[in-house]
Amino acid sequence: MGPFSMVVAIVLIATLGKIFSERYKALGREQDGQQLLPPADLIAARDEIRQLKDRVAVLERVITDNHGSHDLSRQIDELRDR
Repeated sequence: MGPFSMVVAIVLIATLGKIFSERYKALGREQDGQQLLPPADLIAARDEIRQLKDRVAVLERVITDNHGSHDLSRQIDELRDR
C-alpha cells in the first residue's frame, strides 16, 4: 500500500466517522419538544460511536505503524473479536 493509498484510507475513515457522528447527533436532537430517540437508544448510539472511533484509531495506527506482520495480525484479530 503506497503513501497515497494510506492518506486516502485515513481521510475516508475520518470522513465516515464524522458522518456517523453527525447522523447520530441529528437523530438525538429534540424536535418540537419531543425527543426523537429514547434515552436507551441514545446510549446505544453513543456506545456505537465510541466503538467506531476505537476502530478508526486502530486502523490509523495499523496503517501508519511499521511493527511487522505479527503485530498487524494481532490487531486485526482484536478488531474481529469486538
